[in-house]
Amino acid sequence: MSASKRDVLIAAAREAAAGAYAPYSGFQVGAALLLADGSVVTGANVENASYGLALCAETVAVAKILSTAGMGALEAVAVSGGAPGAPGKGATVTPCGRCRQVLNEIAGLGGTDPVIWCDGHDGVLETRLSELLPHAFGPANLA
Repeated sequence: MSASKRDVLIAAAREAAAGAYAPYSGFQVGAALLLADGSVVTGANVENASYGLALCAETVAVAKILSTAGMGALEAVAVSGGAPGAPGKGATVTPCGRCRQVLNEIAGLGGTDPVIWCDGHDGVLETRLSELLPHAFGPANLA
């Protein structure tokens, strides 16, 4: 995948982070998901006073996709986060374990192993979902 696509997706994730609702942690996260048809869907984290009810940026983006147009093949994901007004300027942000599982489920729908770009002050970490979640549990395990 080209560096220009990566840069566009990271910029979209940074922009999405600005819309995060993070009054408790002060840590805003944005995610941008690239689908095979070229569309980009973004999400931002949404915290709640009952911490277990918080939603991660990746999960918000997946919910937007599945509740509107359905799911096309997932090609890439960019994640960026940090203090308000400073996404990408702190430590590298990777999808949490829950988000890795959610991304694995939708990647399986399209038969893809998406590239994951994780933004941080040291640059962009590029990996594949299968590297972030080896031996993943999925629908095939239920058979």
